[in-house]
Amino acid sequence: MPINQPSNQIKLTNVSIVRLKKAGKRFEIACYKNKVQDWRNGTETNLDDVCQTSNVFVNVSKGQVASSEDLKKAFGTVSADDIVREILKKGEIQLGEKEREHASSNTLKEIATLVAEKCVDPITQRPYPVGMIEKAMSEAGFSLKPGKTTKSQVLECIKLLQSNSTLPIQRARMRVRVTMPMKDGKRLKDAVLETAEKVEENDFAGDEWEAIMVIDPGQFKVLNELIQSDTALKGKGRVETLSMAAGAAEDL
Repeated sequence: MPINQPSNQIKLTNVSIVRLKKAGKRFEIACYKNKVQDWRNGTETNLDDVCQTSNVFVNVSKGQVASSEDLKKAFGTVSADDIVREILKKGEIQLGEKEREHASSNTLKEIATLVAEKCVDPITQRPYPVGMIEKAMSEAGFSLKPGKTTKSQVLECIKLLQSNSTLPIQRARMRVRVTMPMKDGKRLKDAVLETAEKVEENDFAGDEWEAIMVIDPGQFKVLNELIQSDTALKGKGRVETLSMAAGAAEDL
């Protein structure tokens, strides 16, 4: 149904604002805290449980409601549900100072946790506690980069810790299994084993060659490309990750 846009200002409190810029204008909707992500991941489907009001604003904080003319021009409709759904789908969540601090703290914790999962002490080959990684991140001057994914920032964080912190750290080694037909194994065995730091098994059994190796994570892409690019294999070669070797490879 069409939006009945009132001319007066509306004051809302304790809201999560979602903003979308369209047709040269800014449009905002007022949502309940934490409900936007629930809508986006599909756990919440009722708009009434997501939005505090069906009104569309140009500025929620000031209570300034968008005109029906601007909405029609920008969205091609005056249907409340259609407009709100588009803003929920495409808009950016506007965070207050406390929310930004909380989000940043959570992201830093997530990065530290991922670093702890991926890295070890080079001497003991054991993982570090997350708290120790967080302390090293602070020491190294690590800061979040807006617009970059958590995954890419994890890799940047590891490099920064290796160069700027006093914490000895390296990527945990990967334990992989490589299998292929025997005739291809005889042909590619040397090239495959060159990527390994340690070879645990190197066997020809039946009509298949199998190798179990410990490699630096950086060699996984090299190894995978070696197998995938060999046209003679015709897709019969396989690289399988068995585990990260942290905590299980003290003799490396």
